[in-house]
Amino acid sequence: MTEIYRNDLIYGIAYALDCVEREVALVAPGHSKRVACIAASLGRQLGCAHESRMNLAVCAALHDNALSEYLHHKRQHEQLISTEVFAADLGLHCTMGERNIAQLSFYDSVRGAVLYHHENADGSGPFGKTAAETPLFAQLIHLANMVDTTFDLSRMTADKHAQICAFVREHTGTLYDAVPAHAFLACFARAEDLHLPTAQLDARLRTELPEVCAGYTPSALMRLAGVFSKIIDYKSPFTSRHSRGIAEKARRMGAYYGWDADTQAQLYLAGAVHDVGKLMVDSDILEKPDKLTASEYEHIQKHAYGSYVALCNIRGFEEMGKWAYHHHEKLDGTGYPFGKTAQDLSHKERLMACLDIYQALREDRPYKPGFSHEKTLSILSGMAAQGKLDAQIISDIDRCFSPSKNSAAPSPLST
Repeated sequence: MTEIYRNDLIYGIAYALDCVEREVALVAPGHSKRVACIAASLGRQLGCAHESRMNLAVCAALHDNALSEYLHHKRQHEQLISTEVFAADLGLHCTMGERNIAQLSFYDSVRGAVLYHHENADGSGPFGKTAAETPLFAQLIHLANMVDTTFDLSRMTADKHAQICAFVREHTGTLYDAVPAHAFLACFARAEDLHLPTAQLDARLRTELPEVCAGYTPSALMRLAGVFSKIIDYKSPFTSRHSRGIAEKARRMGAYYGWDADTQAQLYLAGAVHDVGKLMVDSDILEKPDKLTASEYEHIQKHAYGSYVALCNIRGFEEMGKWAYHHHEKLDGTGYPFGKTAQDLSHKERLMACLDIYQALREDRPYKPGFSHEKTLSILSGMAAQGKLDAQIISDIDRCFSPSKNSAAPSPLST
């Protein structure tokens, strides 16, 4: 059993998703957390039980989890993306997002919350559902999302607060049902109640929803990882299987070393989220079919630090986080984002660094076909000879994944 604070994990992913949303909807930083905070407050106002509000907050934080998949879909069809196009396509990303959260263990209690979070009370939303046909959680997320995108709650004044309250009253019965609208007006009666600056969101969420450390079985942890890897990989069609590939290879290496099922699942999760920082990288650079310029390469390197920012505050995930966000560190100190050296890097961090390069070289990219196992190992071995990668781990990868070799008994772990 692996114990992780689920709130922290969800909010870390939401932080990265906000960067994708800013490409499309021009929302202020912290949007997903603000929507989660408002929705949870409304749930409390309406008497929802603690666990129910926790699940509501998760759906609210992940309400736009499929934006990267949506962007991927539009680019595949060579369609231009704008705020107007996105507004016309609201139902598409809702459908994709609902499919993703359907993998969560508590999905039955939140069914429809993401799918219908753009439905209007009068039935004028993308699916034509009226308030009577729309789940309450979807209505709460809808109201929270629209208020923040319309008014930017990261900054608040008395005049803006008055405008927001007037907006909610004016649209009660059309955009919003009376139940969530009245709950909003009661819950946020003062301007200071609705002031949600980005820097204070974590503290506000912890006040609103005291955290619970959740225990995950290996299978539950891998299902959770599957949701996140899909969200992350769809940022770019050229890496659409990268995180899942590393997650699976990390799990297989754990089995090869004889580690227990919990450790294998932890490796799988670390592999699934290692590139979450790529959600913060410009899509044009991620998808560039040619060699990157020096400045573009410097920009893309920032994704490793982005992964650190998203993952470093997740309680229960401290070690797994290091396996994930140190995947570009090298033994000789030439890696990034922190320039770690051999004495700083554990075996699992070294393993993830080797697997990241192995997976990337084996994949087809627009500028090259995927390399064979043999050619990939030759490149990795060359890097080990330069003091950058762990030679023993590379030998173990060869034994584990070579089409022509059996997986012999694992060798002793590198030090």
